[in-house]
Formats: sequence, structure tokens, C-alpha cells
Amino acid sequence: MVALRVPTITLETKLRVPLPVHQPQIEEKALRAVLDRIYNAKSPMILVDGESRSARILDEVDYLVKSTEWPTFTSGFGKSLIDESLPNVYGVFTPQRKEFVDSCDLVLCFGPHFSNTNTFIFQTLPTDPEATVLINHASVQVGGEIFRDLPANYFLPQLIGQVDLSKIAKPTPKLVHPKSVERPTGSNTDLVTHNSGFWSRISSFFREGDIILAETGTAGYGANEFFLPPKARLFKPVTWLSIGYMLPATLGASLAQRDLIARSEYYDLLEARTILFIGDGSFQLTTQELATIIHKKLNVIIFLLNNDGYTIERCIHGRNQVYNDITPWRYLKAPEFYGAPTEGEYAAHTWQVRTWGDLEKALTDEKMLNGKGVRMVEVFMEKLDAPLPLLGVLDMQIQRERERETAGRPIH
Repeated sequence: MVALRVPTITLETKLRVPLPVHQPQIEEKALRAVLDRIYNAKSPMILVDGESRSARILDEVDYLVKSTEWPTFTSGFGKSLIDESLPNVYGVFTPQRKEFVDSCDLVLCFGPHFSNTNTFIFQTLPTDPEATVLINHASVQVGGEIFRDLPANYFLPQLIGQVDLSKIAKPTPKLVHPKSVERPTGSNTDLVTHNSGFWSRISSFFREGDIILAETGTAGYGANEFFLPPKARLFKPVTWLSIGYMLPATLGASLAQRDLIARSEYYDLLEARTILFIGDGSFQLTTQELATIIHKKLNVIIFLLNNDGYTIERCIHGRNQVYNDITPWRYLKAPEFYGAPTEGEYAAHTWQVRTWGDLEKALTDEKMLNGKGVRMVEVFMEKLDAPLPLLGVLDMQIQRERERETAGRPIH
């Protein structure tokens, strides 16, 4: 390689993205079509998906969510892009919400990313194309008509400039806000499970400015149930399901978070945390990145879900097969093994959780709440304990096995 120094001064200059070629007729037709749907809707809603961020329309989407006061859902990919504390934001569009969404006569969808994982295996796609408006990166789709070469970050400011909010419906649906969901009331000696309130209890642990990452598997599905504070950011799998990715991603996110805080560019916060939820199998793939997290003295909290193997794979195929088993590690020895100090400001701290009492002690421990460096919580769960969407997939597997057994065919 040629040993040439590359100047970094150019990195300080913001890129200027040129405006698209002006197409007055297409723009005007698209605006009329969308405004017509907005004014005629009696039961509208907003769906915020994850490509809204890369389309650079979050400010416009935020304005429309607040000003219209329409009931708003996100996809898993879009979760945390909108302030979930707003009274009209009802969390992730799950299959349980489909009846309500199908009853709406307008679904205004921003940044759609309709992958199978992001739509609960295509269960949460808007059903009626004629009642759906899709605002994509470079096009606007109204019903069956597509207006191409019309970038979202160019179109939405025009739409906002023309919409008359006094002409729109103000629906008041009977929906339960995630904030009002009760915390688990189990006994301190009851075992922690996915569907007895684990994810909602964890939600109360989050703070403004937290970066939260949830690995492919039970963690990625469970994260849909979080209720997030303002300025928190969630990263979870939605398309490319590469297990082990989230641990090194946590390293990168925490480094970026610290740099932004040092430059006073992080929500006016002086400190913040990066929090990872990862399964035991995924952790084994990229565990060495924990050493770098320790070396860099990063403020990272890890919840390791120990369900004795690849639970998401057990749900999909081979629930009793050995290829979904892994060697059980002594996971809480990992920080010490990778060089974390045992005392001092950045001493690593660890907890084991099996019951609700254990979880409460871990979440309220002073070392957890105000410590620095690596803090690691090992949460034990059963092999086939999973969030409800994965249990549905598991039920289908069991049904197939019964059918094969009835037909006298071998079960694989």
C-alpha cells in the first residue's frame, strides 16, 4: 500500500445533497392525492417504519404525529424514532393490533420496510392498498398509483406547508397506551419468564439517552414490548439476522455515544448508558469484543439471556435436536477473563437472575444504577420460553410433527 497521509479536514465539511429535479406536474398531482385522502379520512392512523431515518424525514414525521394527534404505531424497525410518551403513540404494530389497523380508512405510512421479520411474517402489512399512503425514500404511493422520483424529504415539507389541520378528523380510539400497562405482580420467588412481564419491568429501568440494542432471537422479539423514554434509541434485527452482531455493535454505539457527550452534542446529557440484550448462543460468537469494551472503559450494561441454546432456532425447526444445543459457559466469569478490574471506578459487577426477587435486586443495586464500566446480568430462562410471536411459530412446528406422526412419517 502507498504510505500517503489523507487529510481529515474535509470530514468537518457537511455534505450538501442536491435537490431533485423539479417536476411540478407530478408533485402537484401527488400532493392533491395525499391531501384528498387526509381530508376525507374519518378513522386515520400513522405508521412509522424504520426507513424514515435514512430518508431524513424524522422532523417532519414528528410534526405530523404531534399536530394531527392521529393514533400512531411503529414497526419494530421504527421503534424509538418517535417519542413513545406521546398520548397518541401506541407502540409497535403487532398482530394483536391488526383488527384496529384494518378498520382505519387511511394508513399514512412513512419509510416502509416490509420484510418478514419486521412484519411478524407478513401479518402486519396494511391490508387495503386503497386506504394506504406509502411515503418512500424516492416515491409516494397513493393506493395503486406511484409517483416516482419524488423524495420523501422533498415532498413532506411541501405537504406540511399545504395541509389545513382544521379540516382533518380527530379520532379518539379506545386503545391501551403502553405506558399504562401494569408492571408484573408475581411473587419474589416466581421464575422470570418472557411473557409474565419481564420486558415491561425492564422498561422502567431505562433512562433518557440510553442506547438499547437487542440481538437476533428472543431479545429482538422481546424488545418490541419495551416502553422507551424520550431520547432513547433502540437497535434490533429487522432483515439481516446475523447472530452475534449486536455485541460489537454495542462497542461501536457506546464509543459514538461517549464522543458525542464529550462534544456536548448528545441531548445536553452529561452521561448516558449503552444497554445490550443478547442470548447465550449469540454471545459465544463474538464474545471477544467484550475485551475491547473493557479496554476502552465504556459504560455498558449487558443482559445475557441464558436459555441453554438457540431458542429462536428451536422454535423454528428442531426443537429437540442437538444442533440447537451449545456448551454452557460460566458467562459471568467473562469480564474477569477479559481483564476487567475487580475494584476501583471501572470494576466489573455481575448478577444472576432466576426469580423476580433476583431481578429487582439487580435493577435497584447502587452499583447497577450509578456504576461505571461493564455490568453484566445473567437471566436464566427455560429452553422453550420465548415471546409470543415465537411461541406461535413453535406451535406450528409441533402441529407439523403431530401430522407427520399420524401419517407414519419420521420426525426430523
